[in-house]
Amino acid sequence: MTFLEHLEELRWHIIRSILAIVVLAIVAFSFSRFIFDYILIAPQNSGFFTNRMLCKLAELTNSPSLCINTKPLKLINTMLFGQFSIDMKVSAMAGFILASPYIFWEFWRFLAPAFQSNERMHVRGAVFAISSLFLTGVLFGYYIIVPFTIHFLGTYSVSNQVDNLISINSYFSTVASSVLASGLIFELPVLSYFLSKIGLVTPKFLRKYRRHAIIVILIVAAVISSPDVISQIMVSIPLVFLYEISIWVSGMVQRQKIESEQKA
Repeated sequence: MTFLEHLEELRWHIIRSILAIVVLAIVAFSFSRFIFDYILIAPQNSGFFTNRMLCKLAELTNSPSLCINTKPLKLINTMLFGQFSIDMKVSAMAGFILASPYIFWEFWRFLAPAFQSNERMHVRGAVFAISSLFLTGVLFGYYIIVPFTIHFLGTYSVSNQVDNLISINSYFSTVASSVLASGLIFELPVLSYFLSKIGLVTPKFLRKYRRHAIIVILIVAAVISSPDVISQIMVSIPLVFLYEISIWVSGMVQRQKIESEQKA
């Protein structure tokens, strides 16, 4: 295929991906009341799963500070077009998350012809791995990062004379950025695979700079979570675990390269 033919092929993969997002966004829009009441706004309520578990832990350990989001935020809308606008944004985000496995599959179909037959066997589960990691990251962001972030930012005050009246747009932006950032960060093993495949990283390199990576992880955890020690630790632990998996993935790629060279 020529370069223009490749571009045409990519264009159709992108079009199909966008159509999938639009269709699922329309479906999400029809269930917008349920999504708002039981998914989007839920993490700031005391009855949310994470909040309930932390409050139980606070009782067992006699640590009241662990009990978060005991008082729900006062969410407001300040624009006439605001509620409809946020409804469209939430539906689009829901459509993207729901369509993500299909999107990854479409791009895999575009890239698959570039791999040789023996390489396709090794990366056959790529779509499943990428989708699973992304969705796991989204759930981690939703159940761990979002509640801590809402609690810290929602209760932070510069003065007793200033009340927090949070706009729905600000609330949505915080939830969306936390969830999507977490989903992308969980793709670290996949990134390690492709970088190892083209020779940019090796398991030796990743082990050598493990300490530096942990410092970077702590910084990332501070950025995507609320700046309190407990939430940073809870975010950092799975990221360190993902880094260790990335080392294992890189080692697997290196072994495959050695085996291929020996057979050749």
